[in-house]
Amino acid sequence: MFTPSALKKLQTILGPADVLTSQEDRISYSYDGTPMLSRLPEAVLRPRTADQIAAIVQLANEEEFAIVPRGSGSGLSGGSVPVENCVVMLTNHWTRILEIDERNLTAWVEPGVITAQFHSAVEGRGLFYPPDPGSAAVCTLGGNVAENAGGLRGLKYGVTKNYVLGLEVVLPTGEIMTVGGKSVKDVAGYNLRDVLVGSEGTLGIFTKILLRLIPKPESSSTMLVMYDRLTDAAETVSSIIAARISPAALEFLDNTTIRCVEEFAHLGLPTNIEALLLIEVDGRGSVVEEDASMIEKICRDHGAREVRRARDDGEAARLRSARKIAFSALARVKPTTILEDVTVPRSEVALMLDRIQEISRKYGLMWGNFGHAGDGNLHPTCLTDERDHAEVHKAEKAFDEVFSAAVKLGGTITGEHGTGLAKRAFLDRLTDPPALQMMRSLKDVMDPRRVLNPGKIFELKPRCEGPMPRRREQIEKFLAQGAFT
Repeated sequence: MFTPSALKKLQTILGPADVLTSQEDRISYSYDGTPMLSRLPEAVLRPRTADQIAAIVQLANEEEFAIVPRGSGSGLSGGSVPVENCVVMLTNHWTRILEIDERNLTAWVEPGVITAQFHSAVEGRGLFYPPDPGSAAVCTLGGNVAENAGGLRGLKYGVTKNYVLGLEVVLPTGEIMTVGGKSVKDVAGYNLRDVLVGSEGTLGIFTKILLRLIPKPESSSTMLVMYDRLTDAAETVSSIIAARISPAALEFLDNTTIRCVEEFAHLGLPTNIEALLLIEVDGRGSVVEEDASMIEKICRDHGAREVRRARDDGEAARLRSARKIAFSALARVKPTTILEDVTVPRSEVALMLDRIQEISRKYGLMWGNFGHAGDGNLHPTCLTDERDHAEVHKAEKAFDEVFSAAVKLGGTITGEHGTGLAKRAFLDRLTDPPALQMMRSLKDVMDPRRVLNPGKIFELKPRCEGPMPRRREQIEKFLAQGAFT
């Protein structure tokens, strides 16, 4: 348990100034971007070195308290929400870009580097880091790696895991391990790097990250396409993919989201359309123009009311903002915004959109929908008020049906937000029992005392024997009761 003795030892490791225990500090780090989930941690820690993190992890094993790693806290699955008997460990002050290696097209960074700032740093050298989460202006690279974040450019360029070459990580035992490196090819032993990417803070704490870079695209073309029917927009997406064109971004917004965006940002969007597509192509100039023209023809062939193509970078940024601010615009409407994340095969996007609309009508909820239509990753978003318990209960039932519908269509319960606390109860719908058991076994082997982010991804199960039974029982009781305050 977290005791006064443990607190004193932490102050010895870090110094009193980097162990925050005031009520104000604890409240500030009691929640993340996920609505309706919060708990006060015992303390908030600001380690300065990997050795300090290792010492803290070793102390947690000895004193039987948990550690919840945290970057900017922008996650949407409850991954950095505190649990019982835990400290929150901050890495958002680790903000150095340690090296940009232009000969090998790589960069070493600390985990607290803001994603958008890293974009600017490498693009200033004619290089490109494609992962582009919607929260890029505030989220950290360490958090991106922990959640295997996606983003608007995932269709063409992939997600975070496709750009992680190496990691320095503090393991749940307190050991410091480095995996991967600058070699383009490396198949020696098990791929531990990919086990750690997307592990949501449950298997290690990143202290350095080696990222792959690519040359910056020569040019790009951005367009907004308006539709009177959602089905026409969905069919356009399928036709673009079938035409063997790979846009950098292929995003969509429904009518609710369009109206909220226009009210918020005054971009001149028509509010009587049913759907909007943001499409961006990039690459060499002649190819970009050819692809953009082909896409525009496909859009018009599928009944597009209007196609707006950006004339310069400034207008492109303005058009892109229609999608970038979707979440912020929706969040202004009601006190509580539940932004979810499901992915289906691209051929099933139209069916999934229809199903989401049916479910929202069934429960009489205010619902916005937007997302990465090009890779099948959709963000159904319920606008509600957590003080209205009856409506929140309806929202929970509605999302239960949304997740089930996605799985039935061959999809998944999360494409980029992670499982965390918010979706762990749904993981067994998607994952075969042997695979789920392998995940549990991996956690048990790497973190036998369940020090790092316990109860995230899947619920803790009692074991007949093993370390720390008292603390495990307490955490399981807490998680079963849903006792968030």
